[in-house]
Amino acid sequence: MSAATQVDLIDKTAGEAFLQLATAADRFERYEHPHGERIAAMADEIGKAFQLARHDRGSLRVAALLHDLGEVAMERDYIQRAGPLTDEEAIDVARHPVIGEREASRAGADRAAQLLVRWHHEWWNGRGYPDALRREEIPLAARILRVADSYAALTDGRPFRQPFTSENAKRELAERAGIEFDPAVVQVFLSLEPMLLSGLDESAFDNDPNKKRDDGWNLFSSFTR
Repeated sequence: MSAATQVDLIDKTAGEAFLQLATAADRFERYEHPHGERIAAMADEIGKAFQLARHDRGSLRVAALLHDLGEVAMERDYIQRAGPLTDEEAIDVARHPVIGEREASRAGADRAAQLLVRWHHEWWNGRGYPDALRREEIPLAARILRVADSYAALTDGRPFRQPFTSENAKRELAERAGIEFDPAVVQVFLSLEPMLLSGLDESAFDNDPNKKRDDGWNLFSSFTR
């Protein structure tokens, strides 16, 4: 089977499957709104600002939809609870991006998307997990995913806490730029139009086969950045 044929098959089937997995993860995490879809849309806007190649934007979008699969697979109550973790629990939670990488592979995501799932909890200062990458060791797309995921998580309500306002969430990101987040990514994110921060561009996930597709869904990413 040619590469072109493989891409065509993925374009017709993968988007809906990934959306279904994202919906299941959102339900497990008890988000009030479509968390994975919000992140995918916001991350794509940041990716455009950084002029990411469209196929790399596709991998980023897929990773955004699948990034919580590791937590779903672990099915551990303390992932959802408020309050500090024990040392043993913290080590276990730090495994979930690795498990997510495996689950993304099983779901049919390309290797670039799998690695983005693995690295979406890495911190700019090297204090993240699972690999303690720092600064430019973390691929740009993973740094983008980290910011979009954090903003979406802060501004969405969950059973154990009220959502942050948009302004408070943006202030939190700004305060942690250079610590947890890439300052350049935060700067670009904060420059986005407020309407884009809702993160629900339904056209980005339209699976109507009669419509022209954005080749951002190309999963055979070069992942060169």
